[in-house]
Amino acid sequence: MKGFLSLSAARIIAGLLVNLLSSICIVFINKWIYVHYGFPNMTLTLVHFVVTWLGLYICQKMDIFSPKNLPVRRIVWLALSFCGFVAFTNLSLQNNSIGTYQLAKAMTTPVIILIQTTYYKKTFSTKIKLTLVPITLGVMLNSYYDVRFNLLGLVFASLGVLVTSLYQVWVGAKQHELQVNSMQLLYYQAPLSSAFLLGIIPMFEPLSGDGGIFGPWSLPALMTVLFSGVVAFLVNLSIYWIIGNTSAVTYNMFGHFKFCITLTGGYLLFHEPLSLNQALGILCTLAGILSYTHFKLVEQEEGKSRLAQRP
Repeated sequence: MKGFLSLSAARIIAGLLVNLLSSICIVFINKWIYVHYGFPNMTLTLVHFVVTWLGLYICQKMDIFSPKNLPVRRIVWLALSFCGFVAFTNLSLQNNSIGTYQLAKAMTTPVIILIQTTYYKKTFSTKIKLTLVPITLGVMLNSYYDVRFNLLGLVFASLGVLVTSLYQVWVGAKQHELQVNSMQLLYYQAPLSSAFLLGIIPMFEPLSGDGGIFGPWSLPALMTVLFSGVVAFLVNLSIYWIIGNTSAVTYNMFGHFKFCITLTGGYLLFHEPLSLNQALGILCTLAGILSYTHFKLVEQEEGKSRLAQRP
């Protein structure tokens, strides 16, 4: 029994480490690709989708999960939002500093709450709503004092937050509606999203010549792009592993650690300036995120206690 527990703990730790490394690496690798190679954004997103689907195909052949037949018409909007959130967040990373990109993503929580309150009539406690104040204030402080702040980056960051929020809300609804897990849903989303992107890429990005997918890319550039696709797949797979073997709360708490490392790495690797006011904004946002997670955990435990006390 002792050996089994040790093996189980080792597997969970391995899953956490894979998620930590892959989540941080994907940000830095994509930023490196944009800065040093100028690889087109939508094409990079397409590579990520294709590699993710191939990885999931291998996983289902290895019996890691069982695919479930889903009608395409019921996941079309989900697949479109999947395209949007990945493309816009990558564009945000391309046009913003890593610090502003990472903090902008923290606005996803307030927007999700706004969507669920307005359109799904879901209620949230006052404590949960109050945690949105430091999150929003911190993001505004960092953005205002970011010397690399620009209007185009703000537009892409805002669109990324909006579409990501819609996607996360719809993913939860579709998983419940279709009775599937995240990997089963992603198995159908990825190829459908790839088909959508394949149809619109020629309208926005060149197919040949400098900056085109069939352009004169160097071998290091192509290898880096392929590697980023593999890392993107590992991010998705490790998220499923952590939530499936621990809990969503554990994953969110672990995310705060990644949040701090990613911000620090951006300033160290890409020499992005950090003012005192920006540091205050980061701390303010982090305090809000930690408070939000704490109150959600308390509410979940209280809900479990009430269910256990029912006759």
